Amino acid sequence: MAEMPFRLRSRCDWKLRTRCLALGERTVVMGVLNTTPDSFSDGGAFSTPAAGIEYALAMFEDGADIVDIGGESTRPGKRRPVSVQEEIERVVPVVEGVLRHRPDALLSIDTYKAQTAASALAAGVEIVNDVSGFSWDEEMAKVCVAAGCGVVLMHTRGRPEEWRTLPPLQQKEVVPLVRRGLQQRLQRALETGIERERIVLDPGFGFGILLEQNYALLAGLEELSGLGQPLLAGVSRKTFLGRTLSQLNKGVDAPVGRRESASLAAVTAAILAGAQLVRVHDVRPSREAATIADAILAASMG
Repeated sequence: MAEMPFRLRSRCDWKLRTRCLALGERTVVMGVLNTTPDSFSDGGAFSTPAAGIEYALAMFEDGADIVDIGGESTRPGKRRPVSVQEEIERVVPVVEGVLRHRPDALLSIDTYKAQTAASALAAGVEIVNDVSGFSWDEEMAKVCVAAGCGVVLMHTRGRPEEWRTLPPLQQKEVVPLVRRGLQQRLQRALETGIERERIVLDPGFGFGILLEQNYALLAGLEELSGLGQPLLAGVSRKTFLGRTLSQLNKGVDAPVGRRESASLAAVTAAILAGAQLVRVHDVRPSREAATIADAILAASMG
């Protein structure tokens, strides 16, 4: 009987600001903390510093390796752009508070603004997670080079306000488009002085890749490994999952709060397709799913 084909992940050390993180042996789980009042996933439940700090610490207890802190929503159609100062005021007190309680905590800042990134790095974060892949603020790469931090470069097709009017893609077009975009972002980052060992790539599920197109991206994730960088998959609670679940709910999309099982299925699929890191909202069940997926990958290696 033929064995199931899985993508065996390469192992490497991800160089961060003050340390290295081993990738490939076990899945790295990045917990999501939105400090925004208009977050799609949690409705602003953690928009005060005290609530954000408490939740970040709880995610670490639940098995998160990294907590990714964001201060501006990218929710299409309903997002409210915020100033740099407002974003800094949302995220930096959380960073400082978490590190007071847990000095060894590994934190990431989810921002496309260079000034916000610089302030968060000064407060102690190790990673900059830029949804624009350094394309929305020309100063971002310089900030990251100066800090010597880890970076996540994500592919996004257009800006959030454009997503709903983008022309549809054929399924066969999705992976080549994302691969080209990530290759361009990677090359620009290298040219600005970011070391290759500091770069993780994120294909950007839902970021201009619309609804069922995301399944083509998930199914073709292995092709993106050919870029030679570790991959992060952020599929948790995404709209395309809720739309697919409408088949079981009389044509009504599953709301955000009822996408946990679908998220776990997508997270597991991403790991088996080669993702070294997953970005998730529900940390404990995601850590459990990742543990099982890791065991499958270990068994497939013989």
